[in-house]
Amino acid sequence: ANLAGRFAAKEATMKALGTGVRGVSWKDIEVVRAESGAPSVKLHGRAQKRAERLQVSEISLSISHSREYAVAFVVAQRDETP
Repeated sequence: ANLAGRFAAKEATMKALGTGVRGVSWKDIEVVRAESGAPSVKLHGRAQKRAERLQVSEISLSISHSREYAVAFVVAQRDETP
């Protein structure tokens, strides 16, 4: 379930960036955990370039899974300050 949750997190990140699953490499999105256990996303390569182009200032990630299912929710926030 842990692997499925990370996969879902990467897919949700791709969709939040507006690229779908073919726009960036799976390897360009890293799912990491803070000491507290909270998951977060680190972007690399084309995913990072896409986020910069979109002026994404923060990516929030939530992962949940059961024995059979995994789901991830990603919000890409933009700083609208001029």
